[in-house]
Amino acid sequence: MKEKYDILFGFHSVYEALKAGKRKFYTILISKNRSSDRTRKIEALARQRKIKIETVGPELLDRMTDFSNHQGMAANASFFPVKKAAEVVNLVQEKQSPCFILILENIEDPHNLGALIRTALCAGVDYILIPKDRSATPSSSVSRTSAGAMEHANIFYITNTASLLRSLKETGVWVSGLDAQGETSLFDADLTGNIALVIGGEHKGIRPLVKKECDFLLSIPNKGNINSLNASVAGGIAMYEALRQRA
Repeated sequence: MKEKYDILFGFHSVYEALKAGKRKFYTILISKNRSSDRTRKIEALARQRKIKIETVGPELLDRMTDFSNHQGMAANASFFPVKKAAEVVNLVQEKQSPCFILILENIEDPHNLGALIRTALCAGVDYILIPKDRSATPSSSVSRTSAGAMEHANIFYITNTASLLRSLKETGVWVSGLDAQGETSLFDADLTGNIALVIGGEHKGIRPLVKKECDFLLSIPNKGNINSLNASVAGGIAMYEALRQRA
């Protein structure tokens, strides 16, 4: 049975979701043992939006969050709104300045997804695209891992990545894939203009059909004995190189 609402917990997830205003809040639950500047900030925003606040025992929050570190607060809210990736093609055409698109190919670990989303917002990514299937989704755990940054992101679901890349290229977007075997060094690539950066999954990287649609395959120089980096680390390096060039 599908859940009717998402359970956000922890200060950053609840606070940033309230600030972003993308979700509908049904109830905010605050532990009766907690009173701090953080809880007062949550309460103030909740009152502004006329959201019901309940004071509850910590045991209820423990059960709601599967005994996670909820920091004395949780919220029943609507699920994070995710749009269809086809909309991005129109957004690129309408945008007056060069766009920066991040495409995450089957990132399965919620911690990696949260870290990549947080870095993307810091590095100036406009749109984040993830597969609808075989991928971690923008869940409450991803929101928490991103320290609430996910709540401000523009995230879209892809149903056919290769087809979408072809549509983006028709609008003038250059597609670069991050691949350990890529022939072009990340630091020699041109990451200005309209670009889409594809980051592969933790286990198999970028799928062959998607790799075929990339205009360039970029590798990160490596001087050590380990031949690959964690997906979120590699993605962070690539996004900040793009930010450096685009600045």
